[in-house]
Amino acid sequence: MSNSLISLMALIITLGVLITVHEFGHFWVARRLGVKVLQFSIGFGKPLWKRLGKDGVEYIIAALPLGGYVKMLDEREGEVSPADLPLAFNRQPIGSRIAIVAAGPLCNFLFAILAYSAMFMMGVPGIKPLLDEPKPGSLAAAGGFEKGDLVIAIDGKPTPTLSAVMLELVDRAMAGEVIQVDVQDATDRTRVRTLDGRNVQDLAKDGMVFDRTGLKPLQPVLPAVIGSVEHDGAAERAGLQAGDRIIRAGDEPVADWRQWRSFIERHPGQPFTVRIERDQVEQTLELTPDSRENEQGQRIGFIKARADIPVDLVHDLQVVVRYGPLDAVGAAIGKTWDMSLLTLRMLGRMLVGKASLDNLSGPITIAQFAGQAASAGFMAFLSMLALVSLSLGVLNLLPVPVLDGGHLFYYFIELIKGSPLSETVQNLGQRVGMAVLLLLMGLALFNDFSRLL
Repeated sequence: MSNSLISLMALIITLGVLITVHEFGHFWVARRLGVKVLQFSIGFGKPLWKRLGKDGVEYIIAALPLGGYVKMLDEREGEVSPADLPLAFNRQPIGSRIAIVAAGPLCNFLFAILAYSAMFMMGVPGIKPLLDEPKPGSLAAAGGFEKGDLVIAIDGKPTPTLSAVMLELVDRAMAGEVIQVDVQDATDRTRVRTLDGRNVQDLAKDGMVFDRTGLKPLQPVLPAVIGSVEHDGAAERAGLQAGDRIIRAGDEPVADWRQWRSFIERHPGQPFTVRIERDQVEQTLELTPDSRENEQGQRIGFIKARADIPVDLVHDLQVVVRYGPLDAVGAAIGKTWDMSLLTLRMLGRMLVGKASLDNLSGPITIAQFAGQAASAGFMAFLSMLALVSLSLGVLNLLPVPVLDGGHLFYYFIELIKGSPLSETVQNLGQRVGMAVLLLLMGLALFNDFSRLL
């Protein structure tokens, strides 16, 4: 199955599941509070499938899977018979209306907690946060980091995996303060290292905090042996196969995978001979690396082949984070809270111009990540679902008219002033909110296409 088809299917599953979760929150609470529900739709636009349930609700799957809605009986949207007036949404007490609107985002948070709980109970695999020699002249070098440091905690918060270290550093770096990092050095002694980000601009920009601080994950020495070859890449076209040992590239002997990769990156689009050993027999192949642009704007070569990683090395570098049922729920709540705050901080920094708007992503980028996660396995896909779910929860609670947060904002004003805002003000807010939403969606799509191109 092609990567594009996998990405499309993963996107449909991701949006289908998370939209259903969100809209079911509105639906379930509305029904429990005595509001009559007319339609439950997953997607917008032309219905692809619809059915009238025994409960009187019309269930719909529509063509555009970028959202959904729960249509409730409401005098503002049509005539309501006198007998049904007590069932209309607009006739409900303000507490009930707040509960119904808030239930959608809250269900997204609940889904994230359940997903993270399941992951923590099954065991989340990760890489030990071992560090390599820091870049000379960097914040990490100035802070005393050394090769072989194992990161234990950041500002007192435990970091059992490399991904946990990265998330904590992004979060702390946005504050522009001194970050305290507890490490276990190569001699097993506990040390305190520091990263002074007080005078550094955009330390957390684009999430590249490792690169900007000069920290580098430990790069183990791997043999120059092909572990796998991807379809339709330069390696496959040249005839390279899993198990091939690289002996020479051009006129240079190859000692390890890092040297082999460096040679490839230095020769984008340039043909050269490769001396390999296959089944104890040496042979020569002709290889022309494909070309792409790296983050610094330089052209580098790549061949779509992965290294063969020895099993004992994987065992030494891998760590599994696993909890019992109660501890897993606690850890899941903590992770959902931390990731939600991180999302809010990033949005806040983008709003005041302290973070790049390039961080916004649309459906194309989500599809790519969903496809990659689906290909990586169930745990990776579940983790991606949890992250997107809590992101939807956070975004929907923003006080922007059209979103759930905008409606909640209106209701809180109603609580304070004792009466609803006028329809004129609400309609104006809806138009402004729609304009803001369309602007953000347009920017996200622009970023998507920019990444593709």
